[in-house]
Amino acid sequence: MTDLIIVGAGPAGLAAALHAKALGHHPLLLEAESAGRDRRGSRAIFIHRRTLDLLDAAHPGLGPRIAADGLVWPVKQTFWAGRKVFERAYTADQVRRAPFASLPQPAIEQHLLDACRTVGVDIRWDTPVTAVRITGDTVTLHTADSTVLHTPYLIAADGARSTIRTSLGIRLSGGTSRKAFVIADVAEDPGLPLPPARVFHYRHPAAHKRNVLLVPFRGGWRMDIQCRPDDDPAHLTDRAPRFAHALLGPAYRDRVTWASSYHFRQRVAEQFTDPHQRVLLAGEAAHQFPPFGARGMNSGIADAHAAATAIHTALTAPIPRTAHDAVRHYADRRRTAALHNSTAAATALAHLEADRLAIRARQYAAALLAPRWPRAGQWLDGAPYGPRLNHAPTTGY
Repeated sequence: MTDLIIVGAGPAGLAAALHAKALGHHPLLLEAESAGRDRRGSRAIFIHRRTLDLLDAAHPGLGPRIAADGLVWPVKQTFWAGRKVFERAYTADQVRRAPFASLPQPAIEQHLLDACRTVGVDIRWDTPVTAVRITGDTVTLHTADSTVLHTPYLIAADGARSTIRTSLGIRLSGGTSRKAFVIADVAEDPGLPLPPARVFHYRHPAAHKRNVLLVPFRGGWRMDIQCRPDDDPAHLTDRAPRFAHALLGPAYRDRVTWASSYHFRQRVAEQFTDPHQRVLLAGEAAHQFPPFGARGMNSGIADAHAAATAIHTALTAPIPRTAHDAVRHYADRRRTAALHNSTAAATALAHLEADRLAIRARQYAAALLAPRWPRAGQWLDGAPYGPRLNHAPTTGY
């Protein structure tokens, strides 16, 4: 019996394994897909400074390596109908200290995987978990190849369609946007590189007055286009090359490498652990957030760090009550964080959809005032990502 099993080799699962290993444990990491899996799309591309610090604590040097591999865009801008209403430039010293890193999630996962291999984490690929049963102080897992595994603690980081969460009967609650968003990756043109700036457009003239977010990352650009109520997301996805031409320039029309559509989701598990305090949900198994605001992967890695710490406390606790309290504390604290993030995502969605007259009026007023009142432009720049909630107790992300 291993003292800890982690299911799911995404960012949360890999980070949990690294942190558990740093705490002196020997986790077993199970992944349903193969080692050579195809991870198409840039996925989560923004990793916060706090997240880099958490990863560096688990594996010294990892944070700086990820930061060095990523891009720190030095400028962020916001436009209203083609007119600039906000700009902030980071100083050279701020860029050097890497307040964040922008690079595709598969590249981040590769860094995590390399670190796990360096410290000797046992990873079993092609091992889907089919069922989970908890009896007393033992978690029993059944895999697709009929293997039966036992462990005192399990971290479920097996994604939005979590088999573990479903087996435990834990439901997700929350909402999903009515309007869709089209998302596409565009490879950088080395012959005609664009200035690396994060740019948000309200009512972009070249996108038929749709809202557009453009974010550079190492090696390319992310286009995020808000659909109108009468849009067919599949049709707009097929038109991604035309959008790349219109938004980034003619040289980028044939450089789209991946395109898809999504809906804003703000969904949180009703519990982050089981009644026996033996299974801890983390990452998208516990919560689902939209790309805006960079709350998904960052909160998942924060979950991973807290889950591994809680299990370490539980395994070394002198009395069972202390062990249960450690897991309950994890579940309460991280669910509080998830609910705060869900609220922030819902606020961002309301701003982006602007279905209420009061929101539209406030946006128009801010756009008019921005040239003379910087705070109006600052609000237009920040509102699409939801309010910052770092002041809220115990949230983290």
